[in-house]
Amino acid sequence: MATHVLRPGSRRHVTLDEHLPVDHRLSMVYRVGAGVMGLVLLVFGILGFIDKIGFFDTRGDTVAGLNTNGALSVLSVCVGVLLIGGMLAGGAVASTLNMTLGVLFILSGFVNLALLDTRYNFLAFRIQNVLFSFAVGLLLMFFGMYGRVSGGLPHDNPYWKARHAS
Repeated sequence: MATHVLRPGSRRHVTLDEHLPVDHRLSMVYRVGAGVMGLVLLVFGILGFIDKIGFFDTRGDTVAGLNTNGALSVLSVCVGVLLIGGMLAGGAVASTLNMTLGVLFILSGFVNLALLDTRYNFLAFRIQNVLFSFAVGLLLMFFGMYGRVSGGLPHDNPYWKARHAS
């Protein structure tokens, strides 16, 4: 653990990514979360490719109960591969990736909710896609923040130690 010298009037800067050991048990939570969500998105995207749906088609073609088109399939595969890469990296990389993509999924849900039934709905979202986006976002944020963000972290938690280094 790095030691920090505080000078009067200076701020302490702690980079949390440096304080999680590679083999820490929290890494498994981050890996499982990234892997499961990545696999779900990858399968959804591949099923969209198998159906040979047009790239910006908004006819309402469904895969696994969700509307999709070629653009959404490509996006799903890319994000799924990114999450699987985060799973392989593990640790703070997977945690940070889960949190970041979780926030992006929540934002995507709100944006696409506003775009429903407009000509700008180029990803062919329907309400079930918006709800799926919210659910995936919340799950990714949960997996990413687990053991990292809390007011009651145990004193042996590496993030608590990083915040309370003397």
